[in-house]
Amino acid sequence: MFFLGLIGLLLMVDLALKAEIESRDGAEFPTKLDEKGRIILHKSHNAGLPFGLLKQYREAVLMIPVAAASAVAGILFWLLQKKGHWAEKLGFSLVLAGALSNLWDRASRKYVVDYFSVNWGKLKKVIFNLGDLFIFAGGGVLLLWEVWTEIRELMKRKK
Repeated sequence: MFFLGLIGLLLMVDLALKAEIESRDGAEFPTKLDEKGRIILHKSHNAGLPFGLLKQYREAVLMIPVAAASAVAGILFWLLQKKGHWAEKLGFSLVLAGALSNLWDRASRKYVVDYFSVNWGKLKKVIFNLGDLFIFAGGGVLLLWEVWTEIRELMKRKK
């Protein structure tokens, strides 16, 4: 139940931030969020997949994320029936929360609202939303868990 609550909470936070950005006049953006200008707020609409990919194929832009989110949800709900597996449950919950937030935008608005960038290196050119970060963080948790599991298995075999 914890992981379902986490998904709901993260989903609502990102959707609330997107609604706030959408309610503001576009002339307010871009604007610095901190004194040093490391985080910049934007009002950006992405009608495609990440980086505007496939934006001319509206049906694919909706159906590819539906298929991906369905797969993630299926894996998560299978895992939720098992004891343990907390890292996998956390990783898939983060990915699903981000995917659902962006999927909601695609279905209801026909574009995803992106609203901040990080003023550092090549990231300056990329505008994100929290859903994107949830997906990235969830993937990171899953990757770290797999690496940790492999290392433990290798150590067991050496003994």
